[in-house]
Amino acid sequence: MLLFAYLILYFLLVFVLRSVLLWKKTGINPFTFEKTDNAHDYNGKVFTFITVLELIVVGIYAFKEEWYLENQTLQKIGWVLLLVSLILVWFSQSQMANSWRIGIDENNKTKLVTKGVFSISRNPIFLGIMIANIGLFLVIPNAFTLLIISLSTLSVNTQIRLEEEFLKREFGNEYIEYAEKVRRWI
Repeated sequence: MLLFAYLILYFLLVFVLRSVLLWKKTGINPFTFEKTDNAHDYNGKVFTFITVLELIVVGIYAFKEEWYLENQTLQKIGWVLLLVSLILVWFSQSQMANSWRIGIDENNKTKLVTKGVFSISRNPIFLGIMIANIGLFLVIPNAFTLLIISLSTLSVNTQIRLEEEFLKREFGNEYIEYAEKVRRWI
């Protein structure tokens, strides 16, 4: 039950609260996915599916006494990764400030964020999400959480590549120079 409550808190903090704060501050809706069938919007649907799958799997786990693959040490490491993820994602979103979005915002100009944690990784938020998925797998080691890691890896890498193309168009040489200095992950 604790993991389910944590996951709800995680989604509320990094998606809902962060979105509301940005919307109130700027008047801009940070959710940029629409209902079209282009690669960006399709990837948003995949990400939504992964999120729902996570909630279902963790919800079922909340009522299950024990899983045969569980290991106390791995679970503790998983919890540490889940907490590290929350801190990394929240901190990264804070450093992006008004530039933070969920998806690609073609309509509102933002600044290219290259300082702080973004001087170490071009994608610290996605890195945090992947850390959370690995942590979830260590806490609940089963085929469904392994599927979540697999789907997330595909979805996140697709989104990164879409965003990189957008950032090259949007910021030109400034982004290209940044990408040459800072690695995609770490």
